[in-house]
Amino acid sequence: MTSCQYVASRHRDPTFEKLMDKYKTLNKVLAIQDLILSNPKNPSLSLDFLSRLSQKLHLNRGPLSFLRKFPHIFQIFYDPSKSQPYCRSTESAIQISNSELEAIKSAMPIAIDRLIRILSMSDSKSVPLRAVFKVWRELGLPDDFEDSVIAQNPHIFELCDNPSEPSTHILKLVGGFSCNQFLAAVENWRIVECCKEDTSVDRIGIQYSFRHVFPPGMRLKKDYKAKVKEWQRLPYVGPYEEMGEKMKLKVGSMGLEKRAVAIVHEFLSLTVEKMVEVEKISHFRKWFGIDLNIRDLFLDHPGLFYLSTKGKTHTIFLREAYERGRLIDPNPVYDARMKLLNLVLMGCRGLSTECSMSRKSTQLQEEEIGKSNEFEA
Repeated sequence: MTSCQYVASRHRDPTFEKLMDKYKTLNKVLAIQDLILSNPKNPSLSLDFLSRLSQKLHLNRGPLSFLRKFPHIFQIFYDPSKSQPYCRSTESAIQISNSELEAIKSAMPIAIDRLIRILSMSDSKSVPLRAVFKVWRELGLPDDFEDSVIAQNPHIFELCDNPSEPSTHILKLVGGFSCNQFLAAVENWRIVECCKEDTSVDRIGIQYSFRHVFPPGMRLKKDYKAKVKEWQRLPYVGPYEEMGEKMKLKVGSMGLEKRAVAIVHEFLSLTVEKMVEVEKISHFRKWFGIDLNIRDLFLDHPGLFYLSTKGKTHTIFLREAYERGRLIDPNPVYDARMKLLNLVLMGCRGLSTECSMSRKSTQLQEEEIGKSNEFEA
């Protein structure tokens, strides 16, 4: 079976697929909003510039068609001085953006702790800075984290040159952090399960167990259940424990595979939305000492992870963190992002008559511009 066939043959979960459909649109909205807000002095964007990015942003029918679908988020206006249409964020969208920034600012100690934990899972207690740039939003870091987090905490973080790649930097953890200092997220679940009288988890192997939430409708054969039970009891080295060469030989290939599961499980637990693109987490694979194909790792453990291929990307979700398409234990940053998603889902609904008239007037202006351009051509 080829890699593509392997992905296609996985058991699909309709709840996560519907959620990913929403995120697919939200990601396009966020990309445009980031471009608009990147210029604080004049937070607007010409449609001409946006049209040149249409292919990259996957705006199949062009920017104008896309922006019109979300009048609660984007406002299209005509700039007479430049003789072309522009777009900007609405007051509602700006308020949500500001509330997310406030939530990120308030949760800065948590974000710093996340970054420390990411570095602690690396054998060398370091990762490439470019890998962190890939997941700054997922970790709840501010977009200027290199200045506001790394430079402001020299007693914790250090930037070093990468000898193999002179143009890149390595983010390193300054000494003083013991690998026994951190408790992995799965350990919290094990403690709760141990205290339950009616737990369904095998008490003998609970110290090595993970919570499994299989997709609805997925039939588990007897031999598969036996394999899962055996895997649950398998000893392994935790994500924050040191892994020397002797230990690698001792735990064997199955133990290394379970450690890899523990690392990506912990990585997902550290993200704001308990989800990340597979391509982004792959940048950490070598630094975490994972010698396996990460995508295959997700597919081999459907009770722990869900892999979605919607939106031209492969995105992984931590199953246990979700219920009915929402986080079970939300946080302020996640709540702010969900407000923007709600505006996306509103589409054109809920507009007042005045706003509708203004929107029609703008559309007429745009059509006139289009006609005049055609005449000039």
